This record gives sequence, C-alpha cells and structure tokens, in this order.
Amino acid sequence: MLRDVTFEGLLPLTVLLGANGSGKSTFFDVFAFLSDCFSEGLRRAIGKRGHGLKDLRSRDSAGPISFEIAYREGYYKTKGQSQPPLITYYLEIDEDGGRPVVAREWMRWRRNKKVGNPFQFLTYERGQGSVVTGELPEAKDQRVERALAGPDILAVSTLGNLAENPRVKALREFITDWHLSHLSSQDMRGIPEGGPQERLSKSGDNLVNVIEYLHERHPDRLEAIFQALRRRIPQIEKVIPQPLPTGQLLLMVKDAPFSEGIQARYASDGTMKLLAYLVQLHDPNPAPMIGIEEPENFLHPKLLRELAEECEQATAHSQLIVTTHSPFFINALAPRQVWAIARDQSGYTINRQVSAMDGVQAMLDNGAVLGDLWMEGYFEMGNP
Repeated sequence: MLRDVTFEGLLPLTVLLGANGSGKSTFFDVFAFLSDCFSEGLRRAIGKRGHGLKDLRSRDSAGPISFEIAYREGYYKTKGQSQPPLITYYLEIDEDGGRPVVAREWMRWRRNKKVGNPFQFLTYERGQGSVVTGELPEAKDQRVERALAGPDILAVSTLGNLAENPRVKALREFITDWHLSHLSSQDMRGIPEGGPQERLSKSGDNLVNVIEYLHERHPDRLEAIFQALRRRIPQIEKVIPQPLPTGQLLLMVKDAPFSEGIQARYASDGTMKLLAYLVQLHDPNPAPMIGIEEPENFLHPKLLRELAEECEQATAHSQLIVTTHSPFFINALAPRQVWAIARDQSGYTINRQVSAMDGVQAMLDNGAVLGDLWMEGYFEMGNP
C-alpha cells in the first residue's frame, strides 16, 4: 500500500494515527526490512515476507522498489558545525532472472550547507562500485573500487563492517539497532531460562531477564523504573526476578501493602505492559530508534498521557515512532508531532502532518484538545 510516500521532518517523537489497514504497520516494516537486509542479507529479508519481490511491491505495481532515508548522526558532530551534516542513503532493489539484486545503492552528504553540492561517497550497482573511505570523505580523497561477493549483496552490509568507513558503519549500526516493540502480556508472563539480557525483545518475553540484568548492572536505573511505575500505579512496590531450581526465572510482583509478592501471571495486563514500556524507555544502552505499536492496549486511558510524557523524555537518547488509535495518547503531543495516514481512492497510503491541517492550531489556541479534535472529525484524515 505504500507507494510514493514521504515523511519529511520527523521529530524525535513522531506518532502515526489512522484506521486499521491504513499502512501504519507497513511503515514500521520498512525499517525492519532494511534491518534484515543489513544483518541477514537481501534474499532472506525478502523470503521472510513472501516468495519474491512481487510480494513486496505495492499492489498492481511493477519494476524496482526504492527507499531513501535522510538522517543525521546524533552522536557525531563535525568541528565548527552546530549540528551533524545531513546524510542521505538510497537503496533500489530489482530482479534479474527472478532473483533479487541491488540495482543501485548510494550514500551522500553535504558537510557545509552554503558550499558545494552533496558529495556521493558510496556508489554501487549490482555488486560493483566504490567508496571514499575516512572519517570525513570528500571529493579530493581517494575513491576505492571494491567488488562485492554478488549482485544481491548490499554495500552497506559489507563495507559497514570495516572501521575505515565510519560513516557507512554508523548507518549500518543505526538501522540494525532499530527496535520494534509489539508487547504481548501473555509472553511477558512466561518463565524463561535464567540469565541476564540487556535489551527487551519485541514481544517482551524476556522481561524478567532484563530486570535481572538491571538489578545486577544498573540498580539505580532499575530503581528509577520502579519510581516511575509507583507514580502511575501507587500500590506496586517492586518487581523481583526469582531464580528457580530448574534454572528458570520467575517474575514476582510485590504490592506495597503485602509482605509477599505474586507471580507475574497473576498481575494485570496493564501493569505488565506499563512495566515493560518503562524498562524499554529507561534502557541504559538504548536503541537509536524505537518503534512502539499501539501502546494503548490494556492500559487505562489516564495512563496514556503519562506514557506519552515518558516517551518524550526518552527522546533525549532515542528517536521514537509510535502508532496509536488512542486520542488520550496524542493529548500530550503537539500537532507537528502527529501524522495522520489513510488510503486514497486508488488504495494507496497518503499522509499528512496534523499541524498542516486547516484550522487545527487555531482551535487548539482557543482551548481545544488534540485528541478531541481527532474524534470529532476535524482532522482531514485518520478515521475509518
């Protein structure tokens, strides 16, 4: 359903709203697909989603599929500049005899907004191309020809493993470290094998392992999570990972009024999900980009505004993209943080930033609430 769709000027916290089937999850899968391409290879990334490029193309479409990402390296700054340069990555995939190939792939940047054209320091087509190495690649530097192992290999996957290509390496790490969260309260109640784990899984089935890791390595961070949890659910005192003789870990939830905790399987869905979100948002080594799908499931509506505020605070170290059907979640946001998406008469996804919709800001200035405007039909799109 995504065809010729552009999201320009995404903020540290961006929220997508729209009806079921409008393309929100497909948008997330673009990043997941690129991550799979970089870490597992093009063929496997396609194979996880179908039987060929035909299953990835927009309906009734033909030809290559292309992606273009413009970004700034948040932790990297060129001396004398107020912000990192804008880097653009382009990937075009096609088929050759029914087999997927990387038709074109390039990276470019402009280090100085006022001088010169963007400089393309990586250029590849079907496994053949070149890269300008070094920390600050420029046109005057040596361009190195490097053939890849085949036409289906991504240059970023190969060259991003080499220390001599720090800009390519940074892109590869950014995309492969993208973390998508679609928490399952049922999975979080499982009893996994023991052993600390640093990062929460997509479903949250290793929640107790991550809490064990925080308990051992970052107790101050874990206490901050408990404090945030107690502010939202005052009865909760702490959550305890309890080793079992079988080598598994049992998650115990202790309420303040009682002397003993209960097993996580008896805790409410909302408690488990809020705990998991706080663990994710307070990660001591956070992913550079986090996607959260429909956080409103099982959470009380009054908790959603506070969760949105937690997401806002997490943007100090990560970029967040959230999909939601809840007006309560967007009540904590500014119109420029929210994008509405829908499908037009041709069946393809279209998008619009809420701040660009006629009359929205004027109504907010006069006391209206963003979520109410959405529910009352004042947004130009985003409803069934």
